[in-house]
Amino acid sequence: MRKFKFLIAVVMVLFLTCSKEEQTPKPMETRGYNMLLIGNSFFRPYAEKLNVMAIDAGFVNHNSTTVFRGGENGRPINFWNDSTSTEHQEIKSALDTGNIEYFGMTFGHDSINRIEGHHAWIEYALQNNPDITIFISLSPFDFPNGDPNGTRPDWNTFAIDNGFNSIQECYDYYITEIIHNEIVDELRFEFPSTKIFTIPTGLATFNLAQMNIDGLLLDNINMFGPRETSIFTDPKGHQGNIVRETGGLIWLNSIYHVDLDTNTYETGFNTDLHEIAEQIMNSHDPNYKQ
Repeated sequence: MRKFKFLIAVVMVLFLTCSKEEQTPKPMETRGYNMLLIGNSFFRPYAEKLNVMAIDAGFVNHNSTTVFRGGENGRPINFWNDSTSTEHQEIKSALDTGNIEYFGMTFGHDSINRIEGHHAWIEYALQNNPDITIFISLSPFDFPNGDPNGTRPDWNTFAIDNGFNSIQECYDYYITEIIHNEIVDELRFEFPSTKIFTIPTGLATFNLAQMNIDGLLLDNINMFGPRETSIFTDPKGHQGNIVRETGGLIWLNSIYHVDLDTNTYETGFNTDLHEIAEQIMNSHDPNYKQ
């Protein structure tokens, strides 16, 4: 009888101990990562925002080496092919140190071989950084009102001409069928031991632009104009601050898994950009999240 009572007591202690452990939230990992981030003007604002937001969120050891060039010159394949450029050597030098944990690139290619640029850099990175994690930031389409020097029309017309109801629907197809299925899946096949994921950065642009059209933003925002008060700063579609802040939060959640419901970073806008970024990340295909 005493043994039975003793066993009951032991079980109760274990139960209460397990219950206490389950109820106590685990502290968030606050170790920052050492990163190499390369891209163009549709990548740079978010890399720079991440540097600020990560420190603000408590990732005090966050560090990034950044290499930027404008336009097509900021694509992985261009960085790779320009082997005599200062930027090419800077990227290799950072990878040669052997302490890069995250390597972020933009999207873009120069031939029918869509993965050649990313493939070349990943292959090089793995030589000295075997545990490196790769991500690709997905930029929006440019020229929202159409390319004045080309044949591509405005976003809405472009989407309808290609059989879609909206530019968002067109972009979703582009991400799923082109970037994920034909690029990321192929890179994962080539590098099966390397973690490769995507960040849906471009949806910050598309969603905020649509919300502005629908009158859902709580700030006085123009479609085009100064960076401080506009979605776009020029016909090319470069990002205003409201897009940059939202995109930065998307990166923060994607890379560091920060809960945007509780994150206290001040965006400077009345519109709840944390909620918008969180909705974008919640809708991102979990198979292509980190």
